[in-house]
Amino acid sequence: MKGSISNYSDAIKIIKSAILKSRYRAAALANKELLSLYFGIGKYISENSRDGFWGTGAIEEISKRLQQELPGLRGFSAGNIKKMRIFYEQWYEYIENRSPITNGLKIVTKKEKEIRSLSTNDLKLFPFGFLNIGFTHHWEIIAKVKSFEERLFYIERCATEFWNVETLRYYLKSKLFLKQGKVQNNFKKTIPDNDLQQKALLSFKDEYLLDYINIESPDNEPDERILESEIVNNIKKFIMSLGKDFSFIGNQYRLIIEEQEYFLDLLFFNRRLQSLVAIELKSGVFKPEYMGKMNFYLSALDDLVRLPYENPSIGIILCKSRKERIVEYAFRDTTKPMGVATYKTAKKLPSKYKNILPDTEKLKELL
Repeated sequence: MKGSISNYSDAIKIIKSAILKSRYRAAALANKELLSLYFGIGKYISENSRDGFWGTGAIEEISKRLQQELPGLRGFSAGNIKKMRIFYEQWYEYIENRSPITNGLKIVTKKEKEIRSLSTNDLKLFPFGFLNIGFTHHWEIIAKVKSFEERLFYIERCATEFWNVETLRYYLKSKLFLKQGKVQNNFKKTIPDNDLQQKALLSFKDEYLLDYINIESPDNEPDERILESEIVNNIKKFIMSLGKDFSFIGNQYRLIIEEQEYFLDLLFFNRRLQSLVAIELKSGVFKPEYMGKMNFYLSALDDLVRLPYENPSIGIILCKSRKERIVEYAFRDTTKPMGVATYKTAKKLPSKYKNILPDTEKLKELL
């Protein structure tokens, strides 16, 4: 007996999931192979060009000949080959136990040199993400960051939070690394355990880039409920903005106290901190009264929701902007761990382009 199309929905979901996972693994393997190749070519080019073994203009000539030998070859312009050389030269001193295994591509010169692969065994000092992000990401980091520790920080964030190149550029420009642990908070006063305190400091950012949210409103400030709705609709991306250790519990999370209802904008759980994390969204500038309300919510969470083995709940007030001195004074007599951070949404479309594209309703009709 033939089944209806609706009976196959589970099978379609399972097969679709398998296909997407397979594609992801194939893309990841391809990226690792490409980075390995670029590192090997960079090494080969560096050793032959820096010591004068090749004459001037060698890289340009090699690029030209490669295009002739492999028509349609992309990514091997003279400029890109020079980037491969810099990629190797910036990392080689940190890579130990370089493997003698070749990647099947052997080019022998008068000096008997060959292009070798970069294996995962070579990367003992590096986070797993080194081979999981694209060459363009690596180049942006190399070009704009000098510190070894800072480079590793951005590599790991790109890999674990799936930053695209534009997001990486934004955080490089805003100097996210230097802001780690500098988010305005009262953690040192309210979290006595030093290890937990440090984890909390590193778990939250000074500013969150919500570039997947683009809301226009008459006063240029989106309504908080609209902002919340957009975040929930893009919850996977929002969690990536927060960090890999956050799990979403719910929005408008209800608390009943003395027969009255109270609602938290967003509630998460952080595995590393073993703490509930309440986030209140504010569309404008920070106000001192926000602190009292958050303190109230955290007390209720600790009494009514927190499990016995979990650490005290943490609150984050996410505002469009803040005045640091006002936040500092508001923290003075608080007893619950809280922080104040800002957010940045996508840039609005320039006015001269607004009438070129159809509006949302028109797009729906076209689709």
